[in-house]
Amino acid sequence: MLPNVKLGYKIFDNCGTMDILRAALALVSGLEGEVTDDNCTKSETVQAILGHSGSRPTIAFARVVGRFHIPVISHFATCACLSNRKKYPTFYRTIPSDYYQSRALAKLVKHVGWTWIGAIAANNQYGLNGINAFIQAAQEYGVCIEYSEAFSSSGPPNSLRRIIETVKRATSKVIVVFTSHREMKLLAKQLHRENITGLQFVGSDAWITDPSLTDSEGHSILVGSLGFVVSKAQIPGLEEHLRRLHPAQFQDSQFVKDFWEDTFDCALNETANTQRKPCSGLESLQNVDSLFTDVSELRFTYNVYKSVYAVAHALDNLLKCEQGKGPFSNGSCADSKHIQPWQVLQYLDTVNFTSAEGEMVYFDSNGDSPARYDLVNVQMTNKGTMEGVTVGMYDASLPESHQFIRNSIPIIWGNGQAEKAPLSVCSESCLPGTRKVLQRGKPVCCYDCVPCPSGEISNLTDSIHCMKCPPMYWSNEQKDACIAKAIEFLAYDEILGKLIAFFSLLGAFLTVITMLVFYCHRETPLVRANNSELSFLLLFSLTLCFLCSLTFMGRPSEWSCMLRHTAFGITFVLCISCVLGKTIVVLMAFRATLPGSNMMKWFGPAQQRLSVLAFTLIQVVICILWLTINPPFPFKNTEHYKEKIILECALGSTVGFWAVLGYIGLLAGLCFVLAFLGRKLPDHFNEAKLITFSMLIFCAVWITFIPAYVSSPGKFTVAVEIFAILASSYGLLFCIFMPKCFTILFRPEQNTKKHIMGKASK
Repeated sequence: MLPNVKLGYKIFDNCGTMDILRAALALVSGLEGEVTDDNCTKSETVQAILGHSGSRPTIAFARVVGRFHIPVISHFATCACLSNRKKYPTFYRTIPSDYYQSRALAKLVKHVGWTWIGAIAANNQYGLNGINAFIQAAQEYGVCIEYSEAFSSSGPPNSLRRIIETVKRATSKVIVVFTSHREMKLLAKQLHRENITGLQFVGSDAWITDPSLTDSEGHSILVGSLGFVVSKAQIPGLEEHLRRLHPAQFQDSQFVKDFWEDTFDCALNETANTQRKPCSGLESLQNVDSLFTDVSELRFTYNVYKSVYAVAHALDNLLKCEQGKGPFSNGSCADSKHIQPWQVLQYLDTVNFTSAEGEMVYFDSNGDSPARYDLVNVQMTNKGTMEGVTVGMYDASLPESHQFIRNSIPIIWGNGQAEKAPLSVCSESCLPGTRKVLQRGKPVCCYDCVPCPSGEISNLTDSIHCMKCPPMYWSNEQKDACIAKAIEFLAYDEILGKLIAFFSLLGAFLTVITMLVFYCHRETPLVRANNSELSFLLLFSLTLCFLCSLTFMGRPSEWSCMLRHTAFGITFVLCISCVLGKTIVVLMAFRATLPGSNMMKWFGPAQQRLSVLAFTLIQVVICILWLTINPPFPFKNTEHYKEKIILECALGSTVGFWAVLGYIGLLAGLCFVLAFLGRKLPDHFNEAKLITFSMLIFCAVWITFIPAYVSSPGKFTVAVEIFAILASSYGLLFCIFMPKCFTILFRPEQNTKKHIMGKASK
């Protein structure tokens, strides 16, 4: 109660619901006023008008009264149009406008997970404005409208028939209905006759709790409907006050007289011509149950209560004004004995208090109250009637994530289930690993789920984009997570690595065996005739060639990258230098047998050693320059394979690499030419033929190596290079030394000086 506040009012029977207004107004302490039956004649002392007279009359009334700067506070008018401050500058309301209800319904639809719905509205200002605001809000929240239709209870029947056919063809299972109970009855009746079931209705407050729906045909299909209604609340002291009322307090009120006589079946006026017995005056409402004394479902009555208190707080603030701190010119205050409506209007804008229920009451810049609704679910009672059961609430003043508050009462859905809400989507949700692709010509809720491309993922449901994995990561098989890329290099423990290692060690072993055979038979004519010193040096270099292939395997490191190419280049040059030396020796030996020739003195053992050393030192210099300027280095190659990382040795300076190979090729070509020139020398053990064939194999291998090396991806590049090393090494070993070993071991009778000289003389 507000002390020392007297609210002047004038109630007109033709201007609103009298029982509600009387009950609420009577609670304010010291309330002074009167009740009259005039046709809304303006009282000269009116400072605020409270009430409701229907949508259209309220709209017209608010526009007219606004010209006189008189505050109008409605407890029932919900039309969003009344929020227009230019047209209705003095209109306030304690009930949320349909705009907020429409947005609340859109949030409810999104909250449950429905994204594909139909919309039906009454073909009037209430329905069209409400459904348009709902559609706008729903689209903001990503909800798609399959169809939107409107009809009127007084309109042509074919409009309702058109809507029924639309519902039949539709794939959505949820329908938002913004109509009055009259249109809802017609819609439910027609749907029932067409045997259309399994629909989930979401309704506005104009029909969701209307008790008359129970008596309509087909009302059963409305069971499970969801909707918002004005929040109910307890008004402290109201029931006690109502039960203490007596006609003696309202001697001039026809309403109280009629109510009392109907309730107790007696006559207050003994002179009246009636069959009822006279009232004793001892009648009491203490034990009477009626709609008048029932305060269990106070919804719109509570809005009247808030309206009265809002004006009372405004007047209280006006009366407490201190001169110099007032809201008017020069800080002045209103004259408490001559309060004007426009002054009350000034204070209404700043009203802000908390009701006994803990609800904040204030008006925004449009004169609207905060949106607060009860979420009701239409359920069947044991008596066979439909009842709106409160299953939660919605409060727009709370943060977005806490605006919906559910209680423990289970929801009965439109499909008859209590566990799970019906599904109403145009397309099923896209699982992680896929993305949404819109279907051409359809709303955004209709889409196809397309798997993410390799290297991209989506880890959320209904993703519209696939995210690329970081450079060192790749998508898994499900395309819903990025995993570290597999690191690949030519390892010893894989089959290819084991085979290469086996053939490398086998080649080295065979070379050592050949060396032992030659060493054990070093005094035989065959070994001595083929320049044993260069032969042993050649076998030693071949052993190094076989072993250097092992440096190309394993995880690349800075040292292994520099070692593999330089070791390969130097050992092969040493090998080819020995072969070249042997070729020159053969040619020089043939020339020395000619009369008057002394060629061998220019290419004796010392010159042979120096030539091999000189040729090898050139390759050493090339390798030193390569390692000094831009050496090979470990490199993570992500270009050949997107899904894995190839660890390899980058060449550093490609000029250095090709200089090493080019020098080897130059020596091999020179050796091949010289050997080819001496291939027909008359000697049974003519090495020129063997060297020619070995150089032919060597050159063929390395010519083939170049395109294979350039085109091979990943670790196979290394495998190709190793294959070239092994193939050329085996070619030199078998072509040059196999025939000699065969003769030494299996044809010892041919390993004599006599046999060799005899053959040579032919």
